[in-house]
Amino acid sequence: MTGRKRPLGTSMSDGHEDLNTPKKRVSAVRLSHSDFSQWGTDETCRYLRDEGLGQWEAQFRDNKITGDVLKRLRRKDLEKMGIELLGDRLRILQSLGKLWCIEESPQTNKVFNDPIHGHVELHPLLVKIIDTPQFQRLRNIKQLGGTYFVFPGASHNRFEHSIGVGYLAGQLVKALNEKQPELHISQRDVLCVQIAGLCHDLGHGPFSHMFDAKFIPKARPGFSWKHEKASIDMFDYLLDKNNLKPLMEDHGLVLPKDINFIKELIVGPLTTNAGQDQEWPFTGRKKDKSFLYEIVANKRNGIDVDKWDYFARDCYHLGIQNNSDYRRFLKFVRVCEEDGQKLICTRDKEVGNLYDMFHTRNCLHKRAYQHRVGNIIETMINEAFLKADNHIQIQGSGGKMFTLSTAIDDMEAYTKLTDCVFEQILHSSTPELAEARQILQNILLRRLYKFVGQTQSEIPLEITQEMIAKWEEELQSSVPQTGPLLVPLQTEDFIVSVIHLDYGMKKDNPIDNMRFYCKADPTKTIQISKEQVSKLLPEHFAEQLIRVYYKKADVEGLDAARKHFVQWCIKNNFSKPKDGDIIAPELTCLKESWSSKKKEKDNNDFCCRNNAVPRNLFP
Repeated sequence: MTGRKRPLGTSMSDGHEDLNTPKKRVSAVRLSHSDFSQWGTDETCRYLRDEGLGQWEAQFRDNKITGDVLKRLRRKDLEKMGIELLGDRLRILQSLGKLWCIEESPQTNKVFNDPIHGHVELHPLLVKIIDTPQFQRLRNIKQLGGTYFVFPGASHNRFEHSIGVGYLAGQLVKALNEKQPELHISQRDVLCVQIAGLCHDLGHGPFSHMFDAKFIPKARPGFSWKHEKASIDMFDYLLDKNNLKPLMEDHGLVLPKDINFIKELIVGPLTTNAGQDQEWPFTGRKKDKSFLYEIVANKRNGIDVDKWDYFARDCYHLGIQNNSDYRRFLKFVRVCEEDGQKLICTRDKEVGNLYDMFHTRNCLHKRAYQHRVGNIIETMINEAFLKADNHIQIQGSGGKMFTLSTAIDDMEAYTKLTDCVFEQILHSSTPELAEARQILQNILLRRLYKFVGQTQSEIPLEITQEMIAKWEEELQSSVPQTGPLLVPLQTEDFIVSVIHLDYGMKKDNPIDNMRFYCKADPTKTIQISKEQVSKLLPEHFAEQLIRVYYKKADVEGLDAARKHFVQWCIKNNFSKPKDGDIIAPELTCLKESWSSKKKEKDNNDFCCRNNAVPRNLFP
């Protein structure tokens, strides 16, 4: 048997019909979505039936619509085919968009080797956005602004941070889709969320937050502007300038709806929605997709992928330990419904980790973002920019010229405005820029304004530019009441800087706005109060630090400024400076609440009331 061969012409099926080789039936099994370009009319119509759109099968057959033309179908084409209602045409386009929106071949994706997240794979549409001048501009904007002059490792830029946020946005929305298919997260949703994460910081100006928090308020008083607003303006400009809207449609996005959705993910409800139903002010997605608005910029509690990336990235470059791990959050994240709205939640046992995350944020602000030297360097850069504002011209659309502060009104001009303006001023030779140039040279030579001291108010204050100007005048006039006559000081010798530290939601605890679920019932949301977690958590979630700097370098003037500062703190009933007993011992004793002897007496009284032994009874 082993050596016998079947005679030529003899069929294998002779007497053995069960051994017949079945004929290939192409139409029996629908091709995979990745092969949809090879579909014939039958496969295309079968997909329509699977999507619940079988009533239009005849129109697709009559017009011989095959897979290779599906990407080119538009609303007007469907209208010509006899599909009259706009809603029906949109349904068909949305279903067809699922075929190619994210389901690209891995070979078409691009891989970025990121020091924080490893090898990051991005969709071709994201790569097209990255490869534009408007996005590449972010390579020249420092993530931490003037902090780089204090921490040598903080050289990273908004460019890599934006790529990281786009990647993490995709990781989070895909994790939700895998765990909860009932959420009906479409491939369009995934791509829009990724684009929003990628583009959320397009509007940052030179030295990041220094530009919108310090420069614009002083250069254009009363003008309300934030970098988020510039981000959506720059996004619109990027799409138009690089003709990316047809490419977005090719990848299954529905315009302009999805563009509005992306902008809403970045900045919240658009101003055009002001007259609409305030129950749900968004137009990009309906209320059943409310959880998508908590991924990139979470206005509810501040827990979003933007923080995940900058915590990890900034700690890495600053050399500070990061106590939060977004990967663990991804393991426990899920969407639950509360009062008709779907919210992103996590397990009840993760509440301590979330407090650690916000503690990390506070530490980063105290140790790095609001470092007292970095703070004054940014103040000096800001002064230089203000002096140079009207003398630097940037060409915008239509050949119109703009200054540093007005470039935000024109995205073509704003595209050209980066940290490079620092070198532009530094290396200039025009007399008009002499003062600004000198300030920047002083920064490089480390001739910085001197730190005088730091204090706090007993109650939070509403800080205005007028209040700061008044304080600077008071500092000059707060001549110490005791001791010899000091060096005369001027109001312009002082700079007052007010630092706000919080957990991201001013005086509120952000965890109060977080919802959790427990293992017993993962569909039900619960709240967890601070008292249920630990007695060691902070009592307050915001504080103000009032810092004073002296602009000159003379030692005598600095000593005088410090005594003026202590006298000023007494007058305004502010807290005692840490080094108050060293720089002005003759003044601190004048305020009873600052006396160490009073505190010792209060401690002894407390001990006696509680039957304890005062410490000073022992040698």
